[in-house]
Amino acid sequence: MSITEQESWTKREGKRRVEVPTYVREIVEEVAFQAREDKRVDRRSGVSQRLPISTLENVLSSAEQRAVRSHDSAVVARVADVYAAIPAMTGKFELEYEGEMRGAENIARELIRAAIGKTFSKYFANVNFQAVVQWFEIGGELKVPANASSTELLAQLKKIQGLFEHLEALGVRSKDDAAIQTSAAEFILEGLWAQKRISRSEERGYFADARKTPEPRDPREPSGRMPFRQFN
Repeated sequence: MSITEQESWTKREGKRRVEVPTYVREIVEEVAFQAREDKRVDRRSGVSQRLPISTLENVLSSAEQRAVRSHDSAVVARVADVYAAIPAMTGKFELEYEGEMRGAENIARELIRAAIGKTFSKYFANVNFQAVVQWFEIGGELKVPANASSTELLAQLKKIQGLFEHLEALGVRSKDDAAIQTSAAEFILEGLWAQKRISRSEERGYFADARKTPEPRDPREPSGRMPFRQFN
């Protein structure tokens, strides 16, 4: 992480505050470690430090663009910006045959998800998120519009019960800028998705899979026997 910070261009001059949270930096670095261990990535070519360096620069550029579009007062990187940096990743590793069949972009997405899951476990190994998961299980959904301001997104995120109780573990307080709070909250949701506790669509909508309830048994059918059904 020290090498990546030293070699990447992340210093900005302007009115907006610029911040890349530590957990985002850790995810970027973990992507490289995941790639080095993945059997679908060609180990003979290796994965150099250029991957996290280039990725971090693109993460910050993505955050800057969002801040300008949504008129945010601060530039704060989010997990979404790591996904936006996928083109910077795919050119920094070569794939084995199995990886080529899967596709470089898909492999990159899987590496990011694994990196998020591992980083999430570092901060929240023994934390109970049942209240958050339950909110989705009873029908709650959240879609993250790409052009929404941090203030607008913060208002939506606060509807999720129990979510903001866990931001202190990331060093985030209720008085912090909206961009900082939304970044931390999104990281938690992404972490829960990485651990398959909630679901997420490619349009960045968070939800829970509908629970399947067994069909009621026909009282005329004897118990213990499979009913006859005709299929067309």
